[in-house]
Amino acid sequence: MAHGPRHRQLLIARRPLLQGSLVSAVAALLSGCTSGSQTFTTEAPPPAAAPAGPPVAGTQIGTGNTRVALILPLSGPGNAGVAAQSMRNAAEMAIAEFKDPAIQLLVKDDAGSPQGAQQAAQQALGEGVQLVLGPLFAQSVSAAAQVVRPRGIPIIAFSTDANVASRGVYLLSFLPESDVQRIVSYAVSRGKRSFAALVPDNAYGAVVEAAFQQSIARNGGRVVALERYPLNPPAMQEPARRIAQSASRAEAILIPDIPDNVPQVVAALQASGVNLKRLQLLGTGLWDDPRIFSAPSLAGGWFPAPDRAGFRNFSQRYRARYGQDPVRTATLAYDAVALVAALQKTQGAAAFSEQVLTNSSGFAGIDGVFRFRPDGTNERELAVMEVVSPDGRVINPAPRTFSART
Repeated sequence: MAHGPRHRQLLIARRPLLQGSLVSAVAALLSGCTSGSQTFTTEAPPPAAAPAGPPVAGTQIGTGNTRVALILPLSGPGNAGVAAQSMRNAAEMAIAEFKDPAIQLLVKDDAGSPQGAQQAAQQALGEGVQLVLGPLFAQSVSAAAQVVRPRGIPIIAFSTDANVASRGVYLLSFLPESDVQRIVSYAVSRGKRSFAALVPDNAYGAVVEAAFQQSIARNGGRVVALERYPLNPPAMQEPARRIAQSASRAEAILIPDIPDNVPQVVAALQASGVNLKRLQLLGTGLWDDPRIFSAPSLAGGWFPAPDRAGFRNFSQRYRARYGQDPVRTATLAYDAVALVAALQKTQGAAAFSEQVLTNSSGFAGIDGVFRFRPDGTNERELAVMEVVSPDGRVINPAPRTFSART
């Protein structure tokens, strides 16, 4: 995982944590256990390419005394099963690279359904787990939490839907809210004060819209225009025309959509008379894609993304071990397992307590530093990228700690 600074000696469990010590300690432990496009969302299962099969029998990874469940849609339909297997491999790799951690990972298959998640969670409780990693999909997270949380056992899940986060149910995923906060705060730091946004009329767009308005207010900017558009190119023109009426008062415009749609939205704005040469284009992590970098109309746009060095290093080790590329979300499973192993080693009986998991200093992972909020959502320190062919460039590196933040 990401290499961190040498850690100071941690205080023993049940004693107060020194500010900044936990992130350094975990980073050092995790960096020592290694040799060297956010395109899969988890708000709902993807369309089935084939029917889901029966649940896969559970397996065990590791021989430690601390039991931890890993719930994934291993027999889920379509891309769900592919992602789950890659995440399971990443979890296994974390155990191997950590050099015999004192944990035993109980892998459970939820088949991509809430019912399967409940059954998997019940099995895990019966086997004495102290923490649950997963599930992947939002509905499955909610279903598992109904079983697990009454027992006081925390969950670290992989859904991107912040609505399923709560006290004791933590999300380790890439949340749109972090993307928006990062890109807005950077734009403001570069002198942008007036913002417009053209967002897709879907669940992702609704989340981004709310985060955008909150981030603009938090950073002292102002929203001069905000419109939603349907996922239908001809119908994009009317929202674009309404944006054009106020575009002269904006300094930057956010277009948070997938690579296939963004150039069409930009074309609609240009057709409506918007002079994009005087507007700074902004995107979210969905822009981290070769199709964005190859679109001339998007050149010079800014978007947030995790530091790529960590994922490149991880991918090389994964390919050497499994002979194929990992899915992008595989790092979440690796980080979750490595974090659990590190906390179990450094924090003892308090390893999975709310005080430790929500430590404000956070933790260092493959994709940079992150921390859990008490409400179950997370914050990530991200880099800011500029759209430049062929693969973009970093214009503002990801901070390595949360030390400058509260």
